[in-house]
Amino acid sequence: MSTLTLDDVDAAARRLQGHITRTPVVTSQTWDDVTGYRVFLKCENLQRGGSFKLRGALNKLLTLNPEERARGVLAFSSGNHAQGVALAARIVGTTALVVMPTDAPALKVKATRGYGADIVFYDRQTEDREAIARRLAEETGRVLVPPYDDHAVMAGQGTVALELFQEVPSLDALVAPVGGGGLMAGCSTVARGLFPGIVVIGVEAESASDTWQSLQKGERVTIPPPTTIADGIRVTTPGALTFPILARNLTDIALVSEDEIRSAVRLLALRACLVTEPTGAVGAAAVLARRVPVELGASVGVVLSGGNVDPDLLVEILRGR
Repeated sequence: MSTLTLDDVDAAARRLQGHITRTPVVTSQTWDDVTGYRVFLKCENLQRGGSFKLRGALNKLLTLNPEERARGVLAFSSGNHAQGVALAARIVGTTALVVMPTDAPALKVKATRGYGADIVFYDRQTEDREAIARRLAEETGRVLVPPYDDHAVMAGQGTVALELFQEVPSLDALVAPVGGGGLMAGCSTVARGLFPGIVVIGVEAESASDTWQSLQKGERVTIPPPTTIADGIRVTTPGALTFPILARNLTDIALVSEDEIRSAVRLLALRACLVTEPTGAVGAAAVLARRVPVELGASVGVVLSGGNVDPDLLVEILRGR
């Protein structure tokens, strides 16, 4: 598969039907009033496993043949992809081994184990997770399920936007987080395939701006391991497969501060009754900060990518600390 197409995402949607939650699209008068846009929140924080990651992981596993499934699967992740792969493995009846950083949120580690996966830990600052995963794949024979740099994974993630546009086809802009780029590669492919003129905005934390820097330079750049409250987008470089798709499809990248992310988490919880993790709220933060280049009153779809937030962190954010 040389690139990702709308047909690939349509096929993934058919494959996933009956296995995943068709998450709701929520509106909030408060969000409309505060931002000046008509905001449509696609609630992947309410997906099985707590994030959009199940879509890509399960689509990948459903494309494996019986012999590959019997060997088991392997993944590397800071949390949500780990949970997605673990849950997907349970759904298809195989086993999962996941490489996770030692500083991964405890809630995500516990959930990953709860879905039945075994975990190997690594030091994010000194070790290469992909090298560890490749070595383990060779040693165990397990099938590697990348968090984003895989066409089946990207196609599965794109079903988020497919569902959103089926419910709200008149959007002027689509906004979603960008980490490794799998979610936005899939969603932007759907957006451009259905509505070529739509504004498509990826969002990164200011301290994790690897994709923004890469787009500015016209090639993938690598940054030091970033420190941001949005742990799901702490990547150092965009994916080799995802970056060309993002470069072709994105209107722009919006950068948001740590305080803006916290404000979005707080407003989502207190005024829309939606609990999100910081990564899940970065798109909402960009809308709240009016970093979407559309006129006021425009219809903006925002992907809330996950809700697996540490309880202590959530309390801290809600208290405004």
